[in-house]
Amino acid sequence: MVFGNIRDLKDYGYLEAEVLKCFEYGKNHDLLSYEKGSHEIDGDNLFVNIVEYETTAPENRFWESHRKYLDLHLMLKGPEQIDVNFIDNMEQKEFVDEDDFLPLEGEPNSHVVLTEGDFLLCYPKDAHRTAVQVNTPAAIKKAIFKIKIK
Repeated sequence: MVFGNIRDLKDYGYLEAEVLKCFEYGKNHDLLSYEKGSHEIDGDNLFVNIVEYETTAPENRFWESHRKYLDLHLMLKGPEQIDVNFIDNMEQKEFVDEDDFLPLEGEPNSHVVLTEGDFLLCYPKDAHRTAVQVNTPAAIKKAIFKIKIK
């Protein structure tokens, strides 16, 4: 997991080239104006999902991880808490290959709060539970870059 803000990107030069490509894409495109849905950048190797939703209580949400893609959550508008843990600390359910979805059960060992410009990079061992309200439910808009693991 890597948590940061785009204003400090110079400190993250060690990240994978494909991850840095996402930040460059975000810098050169007005993601806030993008419609909800999936937008191709480099075929199935790299694309961005634009999501808009209302955050909610943690018990209304689910845990997940992915094996084929890294997730780069980039907050465009609103506050969102993302609960985190490592998959080895959680009960792993059956992997859904066609959706690259590993459902998990367990409790958070920490969380991050994303506000505009913040990002969270999740690797395959990083469990995350998104859309958790910070204090009260809030409308958010976020870009989730999907980076294929090679």
